[in-house]
Amino acid sequence: MNIVSKPLCRLDLRRQGGPRRPKPFAGNDLGQNAQSGHTGLEYFNAIPYNRKLQAESWKKLKIGENMFSNANVKIQELAKHPDVQTFLENRRKIYSFDLISGHSCPFADKCLSKVIIVDGRRKIVDGRNTEYRCFSASQEALLTNVYNKRSNNFEALRQKTTDEMVTIISDIMPNNLGICRLHVAGDFFNRKYFRAWLQVAESNPDRLFYAYTKSLPYWVDSLGNIPDNMILTASYGGRCDRLIHQLNLRSATVVLSYERAEELGLEVDHDDSHAANPLTKHQDFALMIHGPQPAGSEASAATSELRRKGEKFSYSK
Repeated sequence: MNIVSKPLCRLDLRRQGGPRRPKPFAGNDLGQNAQSGHTGLEYFNAIPYNRKLQAESWKKLKIGENMFSNANVKIQELAKHPDVQTFLENRRKIYSFDLISGHSCPFADKCLSKVIIVDGRRKIVDGRNTEYRCFSASQEALLTNVYNKRSNNFEALRQKTTDEMVTIISDIMPNNLGICRLHVAGDFFNRKYFRAWLQVAESNPDRLFYAYTKSLPYWVDSLGNIPDNMILTASYGGRCDRLIHQLNLRSATVVLSYERAEELGLEVDHDDSHAANPLTKHQDFALMIHGPQPAGSEASAATSELRRKGEKFSYSK
């Protein structure tokens, strides 16, 4: 069967309301309640990516300048895990490579959130089916430097060929990079970009690359061609979850409580050791709900309960 010739999961944005521009909604900088009748999804169609309002930032962009980010608190914990020490020899470090949330996530669904510009201000809006808000989108609503860096990375790559992206990424990769988490924010936004990272990984066998992704059709297109040092995890909550079952893809499930993780028979990954470890790349695992959640939502109630119990669920940026 030729899996490339026919899309395995179709995005039909017309079913989401079409390209009309809605009337502005009244909301604060952290957006609307995901459980309310109006979540702002119409804005996703009307303003898929606001290049004009980012023009000044992009004019200042020098491709390759600070495109990689230092490891956040969660990923720093990964450096202590014995199974990844080979990749961190000679004082090598862990970095991440991030893109703007939502705008670069073509198959996101239950976690779909993105920042848009309304009247010169950044606002976060949730998708029609959002059940838990993307924590990285919340960061982008609040932190200007984070928003600009991820936007610039996306703009630097989004219209390039695979070979051009490989060249850009390879030329600016830190010399002391040992492990790279792809997409603390963002996802594989097209097949060319996905294949660019496969080529980068193949060209750097002494470095470890890992990613959570909902862009499952791109993964499926390349089954059998994933380098050993590229560790992928299918993230439940996307538009193509059925492919996880059909093709037995390794997966991560966001849970609202430790009890739920236990019911599912899944260990909770607090330090990305499950996600990154090549020795366990076929084992499913759970992630605790984290980040600011829409007021009144089930996810918000869950984080309040976790906080009340003093249970671990949140990570610093």
